[in-house]
Amino acid sequence: MVDVHDFLGLLHPAIAVFFVFPLIGMVVNYAWQTRQRRLQAVDGGKSKIPPGVGSEHLKLGRWLCASVVGLSLLGLAYAIFSKMQKQGAFSQAPGRVTFVVLMFVATIASLVLLYQVKPNQRIWRGVFATLTGMGLVVLGCQPEVFRRGFEWYVSHYYYGIAASLLIIFSQAIVPDIYQDRANRWRTVHIVLNCVALLLFIGQGFTGTRDLLEIPLGWQEPYIQQLYEKQCMKQPCKVESTSPQSFLPTLPNSHTLL
Repeated sequence: MVDVHDFLGLLHPAIAVFFVFPLIGMVVNYAWQTRQRRLQAVDGGKSKIPPGVGSEHLKLGRWLCASVVGLSLLGLAYAIFSKMQKQGAFSQAPGRVTFVVLMFVATIASLVLLYQVKPNQRIWRGVFATLTGMGLVVLGCQPEVFRRGFEWYVSHYYYGIAASLLIIFSQAIVPDIYQDRANRWRTVHIVLNCVALLLFIGQGFTGTRDLLEIPLGWQEPYIQQLYEKQCMKQPCKVESTSPQSFLPTLPNSHTLL
């Protein structure tokens, strides 16, 4: 059974599956066509690739940047506020709750302002890109966020934050690409996004693994007992945490062998 808490927890992976990852595929496709058309033009040949692929790549790239940052904020918001509610932080630590809320607002505002900056305002592009990235990092450092520090090299959190930072910086340097005749910024743009693409692939694996490890709401007290009693090493008994369980088929206790 899926309750409201579980449904909210599924929003992050669901949006990633039906919106963000297909968008990544379209952006990569247009990026490849744009590069092929440019190389064919340099060689002096006539390309069969439509001339509009470059503008489509640019437009969808802006959508991708906003989507990746928004998806990261959604995942962080669920992790932070769901645990804050359980721990009673809204009444016990209203100051920190206010700080976290303001950080979410500031991060979103910085991303919006990054999109509003004119191409010739390089300093402001750098400022708002930095503020957006800093907002993600600060929110990710909250104690409610599970970062999997003991296995950081396969951490869904670290992959996601790194990919988001790369996408933000890549978006910030787009105007410089069209002004650089030496194509240095274009090369940086390509390298950053190739690394980000690898991180997104890693996110597909680590996100699926994490979904297998996260129990439903009614399963949490039982799973917690499994870890506390180290049932993976020895037979143990898991007791029902509620005398009136909404699952009548569950006995009062269950022996794990």
